[in-house]
Amino acid sequence: MDKAPEAFLTIGEMAQRLGVKTHILRYWEEQFPMLKPLTRAGGRRLYRPSDVALVQQINDLLHRQGYTIKGARQFLQNGGGAELAPAFVAAPVRSITSNGPELAFIHDELKRIRQRLSSALADA
Repeated sequence: MDKAPEAFLTIGEMAQRLGVKTHILRYWEEQFPMLKPLTRAGGRRLYRPSDVALVQQINDLLHRQGYTIKGARQFLQNGGGAELAPAFVAAPVRSITSNGPELAFIHDELKRIRQRLSSALADA
């Protein structure tokens, strides 16, 4: 039996709903000051509907849109609509399962980056 949408969720229920571990939610509470679920005796967390919406938005920013923690925090602190500098947004993660031309391109690009870093370190 599912809870009503306006019901509070425990940290376990919230984690299960998002498909993450509970320690991830605790970490997000440290990293996102606007996320403050109710805490009851013994430190038991209860997520209100507004907390649930915020956690779902954080999860979306981090796991679907590719934001870093810092970038997602800034995005939310700016009201969720401000443009961010590209340095705060991580590139989307793709799985490469073939040895096709895309993998060769990435391999060549990584070699160029390694050479530039080696030169930079040698000059320093």
